Amino acid sequence: MVKHIIIWQLKPELTGEERSARAARIKAGLEALKGVIDGLTDIKVSIDPLPSSNGDLLLDSVFESTEALKAYQVHPEHLKVAELVKSSVCSRSCFDTEI
Repeated sequence: MVKHIIIWQLKPELTGEERSARAARIKAGLEALKGVIDGLTDIKVSIDPLPSSNGDLLLDSVFESTEALKAYQVHPEHLKVAELVKSSVCSRSCFDTEI
């Protein structure tokens, strides 16, 4: 099993309303991938960070294997959501680990 965690910061030029709308769309798009992509066993997106956080969105996902993670990264349905993410964020941190 592989845990795949991403923390994103939204672009600072987005208004408060735009930030909320984009975060909600990203959450819905990514969480909808469960059951669509083989090997993706769990996926959750948090969009309401506490003030002590230094990120705006957190992706917490689990895959059956590193091969499943690699397949997810190039899957057409994931790539559709990835375009929205790329147009909305200014930074990304990733941590992958076997569990």
